[in-house]
Amino acid sequence: MLLCHILGVIDWNVDPIFFHIGAFGLRYYSLFFAIAFWLGYVIMSKMMNKEGVPEEWCDKIFIYTIVATIIGSRLGHVFFYGWDYYSQHPIEIFKIWEGGLASHGGAIGIIIALYIYKKLVAKTKSYLWVMDHIVIPTALAAFFIRMGNLFNSEIYGQPTDLPWGFRFLRLPPELAFVPRHPTQIYEASFYLLTFLLLSFLYWKKDFYKREGGLFGIFLICVFGFRIIVETMKENQEAFEDSMTLNMGQILSIPLFIAGVVCLYLALTREKKS
Repeated sequence: MLLCHILGVIDWNVDPIFFHIGAFGLRYYSLFFAIAFWLGYVIMSKMMNKEGVPEEWCDKIFIYTIVATIIGSRLGHVFFYGWDYYSQHPIEIFKIWEGGLASHGGAIGIIIALYIYKKLVAKTKSYLWVMDHIVIPTALAAFFIRMGNLFNSEIYGQPTDLPWGFRFLRLPPELAFVPRHPTQIYEASFYLLTFLLLSFLYWKKDFYKREGGLFGIFLICVFGFRIIVETMKENQEAFEDSMTLNMGQILSIPLFIAGVVCLYLALTREKKS
């Protein structure tokens, strides 16, 4: 249940389980994840119809992206945040249902998988053409995933005295009653704005004809904001406490720079017909 107090602090005590059927419980996170991929498929299908590319390309890019997101996100968590543990307990790597996914790992997984997709499926298109199209549904998926994090009461922010601070009451008692930045909402809102911007540029400005432009804008927006919002988050692992920049910021910097380069090249090269 969510309660707003006189002082403006918001108590967040939502059950992360959407509904139960016997011992089975469907989490909001899983529901949002499924909605994100379904909407992504619909959006990608409309884009490919607009450009007259084979319909089966949409089915295949959907499969490539799902597999890459799951494997990449899991391995990203394992190698970037939990290698000390998982190197000693390798069987635990496969227990995805227990949690532990890293968005940077998912991004890297998608980048690699779609390079393979371009070589095997979209042979007549450039790699940047593929990336310009996938980032639009990906931005929307990022919105849903962060909302899933909110319902899981995870990836929360540092303590704050701002009137919209959240008290995540499902955390351990020593953490639960401290108002914190709802960084999940900050990120979700920005990713939704990024999706709307990319959609506008695609549908109204045909910006996809400047190959690499949409991909560059996505990287700049998403990982530029990630560098900023990480300053408001609690570190996910103890080893980050001794670092000037946390792991999320370190991983975001090269992706942000890549976005600047992609956008610059897209604006300076000749527009595709």
